[in-house]
Amino acid sequence: MRRVRYESAGGPLFLEEAPVPEPGAGELLVRCEAVGVTLPVVRKVTEAAEPIPLGGEIAGEVVATGEGVTRFRTGDRVTGLCFGHGYADFALLHEAMASPVPDGATAVDAVALVRSGLVALGALETARPEPGEAVLVTAAASGVGHLAVQLARARGAGRVVGAVSDPAKAEFVRSLGADDCIHYGDDRWGEPVDCVLDAVGGELLTPALAALAPHGRLVAYSSGGGTIQAYDLLVGAKSVIGFQMALIARGRPELYERWRQELWRLFGDGTLKPAVHGEFGLAEAAKAHEVIEARANLGKVVLRP
Repeated sequence: MRRVRYESAGGPLFLEEAPVPEPGAGELLVRCEAVGVTLPVVRKVTEAAEPIPLGGEIAGEVVATGEGVTRFRTGDRVTGLCFGHGYADFALLHEAMASPVPDGATAVDAVALVRSGLVALGALETARPEPGEAVLVTAAASGVGHLAVQLARARGAGRVVGAVSDPAKAEFVRSLGADDCIHYGDDRWGEPVDCVLDAVGGELLTPALAALAPHGRLVAYSSGGGTIQAYDLLVGAKSVIGFQMALIARGRPELYERWRQELWRLFGDGTLKPAVHGEFGLAEAAKAHEVIEARANLGKVVLRP
């Protein structure tokens, strides 16, 4: 089979031939039809001290199962988070991380919707917005952000604001249901909001926190780090809450499943429409990474083995 790999931090991605892996206990062997490209993986390629397997969201058909697998069988269509080599023709997916793809949905739909949607929905629920409150989403044109904008609207937000790195993305963000779209470089981010869902971190935390009204909540789910001054929280009685999807998947599987079902329901009735920026072959993985690094994507970037 073909697999994408690299040999040193920041080194070029290349295709290699590798043996098809054998599923171990509790694992599914999946023929990959679509692979989601995420910012955390792109960052690890450029920043990790040692090369890592290129994992992430995958979707496709189960072609073999390991010992102890009970929920899936050969021929099932599944999606889930692969922690090993996912940029490949075949990948291993642990049964606990797998979920079925319903009839009528494609593999591309699955990788654009499920993992990114789970993060978006989880961050929104962590912020606990009341009906009518205002919600601001950073990285609003990203794979997660563009779903968070739609979910905030569907959950009854009174005002939804998108924040983006490039003003050229504003039209796309408004088409998702946002009432307004601001640029990170703007001096002011408009009227204060009750909740901020932040996927960027770093230096953006300061203006994001300043955008909150008193008693506002900022949910941080970025891998970009950043520092917040305690005084900035004190003066407005504001809160910052960290959110990590992996903790939910491991520790609260019933909540993970409920969110997943809600995503597919919203997709099925047309409320939630995942957007795909582009589809790339495995040999074009480097180009896909370049799109993410340049923050040029409008929606999800997908590899199609």
